[in-house]
Amino acid sequence: MTELRDVVIVGSGPAGLTAAIYTARANLSPLVLEGEPSSTSDQPGGQLMLTTEVENFPGFVDGIQGPELMQRFRDQASRFGAELQTVKATRVDLSSRPFTVWTSPDGSGEPAVTTRALIVATGAQSLMLGVPGEDLLLGHGVSTCATCDGFFFRGQEIAVIGGGDSALEEALFLTRFASKVTLVHRRKELRASKIMQDRAFANERISFRWSSVVTAIQGETSVTGIAVRDVDSGAEEILPVSGVFVAIGHRPNTDVFSGQLEMGDTGYVRTFGGSRSSVDGVFVCGDVQDDVYQQAITAAGSGCMAAMDAERWLEVQGR
Repeated sequence: MTELRDVVIVGSGPAGLTAAIYTARANLSPLVLEGEPSSTSDQPGGQLMLTTEVENFPGFVDGIQGPELMQRFRDQASRFGAELQTVKATRVDLSSRPFTVWTSPDGSGEPAVTTRALIVATGAQSLMLGVPGEDLLLGHGVSTCATCDGFFFRGQEIAVIGGGDSALEEALFLTRFASKVTLVHRRKELRASKIMQDRAFANERISFRWSSVVTAIQGETSVTGIAVRDVDSGAEEILPVSGVFVAIGHRPNTDVFSGQLEMGDTGYVRTFGGSRSSVDGVFVCGDVQDDVYQQAITAAGSGCMAAMDAERWLEVQGR
């Protein structure tokens, strides 16, 4: 028979592992389905596994490497009795309780586990450019988070890629540190709101490269420049920048829950009164439900909320 658990957590970033720590300390013996290292989504450890120096997580005065921080999360969850499996949830059935979860590659066959309460912490992935040099230099000059990494570019010239509100927010924030911010956008006009455009146009540290796309990111161990092509003329040029912030959007990792959990217009899972989802007994935390803050500390905080909500819900159910 398929094993029945009190709590299964899908995802192992700061939200999922914080939920694991709290539910394990509550003697709920959580099972954490970490994800798969080869997957572009549900990466074990979340986005911090692709981050180098983390300086804004409380408690680490001198900063800490992203992978090391997530290993500490993992070790702490294991210490209290959480069971972690490096597999990806490929199919779920939330139509009846207990909920059913499959981990087979195609979601077929016998389910891997059933659970009374489910905590969804699958996160979101940054949309990337897909150009040469991007993967190599991610975390070494290529970033998707100005709040996380802007401090490292004090007095330097950098580029922001995108044309929406997020891109302009990143660019405006980065002017606190960089000597010059070049916004590269493939169109002749921005998609951002009028107020954000006005702020960006008024900032003397921001310049605009219109009708241009990035074709490559240069550098061996750190970013030395980006190759851009004019979409009208086809002319190419190298912009000498030491940092590239990709701000073309995020995609929440919600495919496995499609049609079963209520989601907003942008695809993020809706929560109600804390971490509760549209399905009783399913709780959601981290970037999969947060399209605003998307920070490790806010994800961890919401993981705590989801764990406490799940624990109280199980008590009401007589567990």
